[in-house]
Amino acid sequence: MATLSESTCPGCGLNMPAGERPSYDGYFNASSQCRSVFTEVLAAEFSNAFLFGRVHQLTVDAYAVQHAGGLHPDKSVDVHLCGLYWMLNQGVAPTAVPKMIQGLAGVIHDWPHFLPPSDRGTLTVFDVALANSVEDHIRIAREWANSVWNSWRLHHIAIADLASDRLKW
Repeated sequence: MATLSESTCPGCGLNMPAGERPSYDGYFNASSQCRSVFTEVLAAEFSNAFLFGRVHQLTVDAYAVQHAGGLHPDKSVDVHLCGLYWMLNQGVAPTAVPKMIQGLAGVIHDWPHFLPPSDRGTLTVFDVALANSVEDHIRIAREWANSVWNSWRLHHIAIADLASDRLKW
């Protein structure tokens, strides 16, 4: 009897059947299987303007910080943590965050290293991929982003300082 081998994502812990997946450069600390699910979720968001405006930035930021480590540079982790801080703690609209990230990236030259938490949250991008409606996608993406953000709670004060002190509003 043949058994399927599994692949475990080093970032979020998602277990998926190993198999042929598109090649992946390893920028995020993710398995190629997990990265493939992420690209499917992004495709769904890019194909729906309402969905894109409501949660795309949450999706990108949650995925990036849930997959910190490996080759993923501190600058990327930090700007995505700041994005989650702005949206989830400061009520900034997801569509306003990219410009804020660009502003932050332009004024900081030495990025702090935040040790990633061992527990990266209770949900993964796979949960978002299983959504059966636009409303469900939005709800699950928000729950996922909150779960990931809460997993970084030991660094919340430092992230708030990074997001607030260095960016001229």
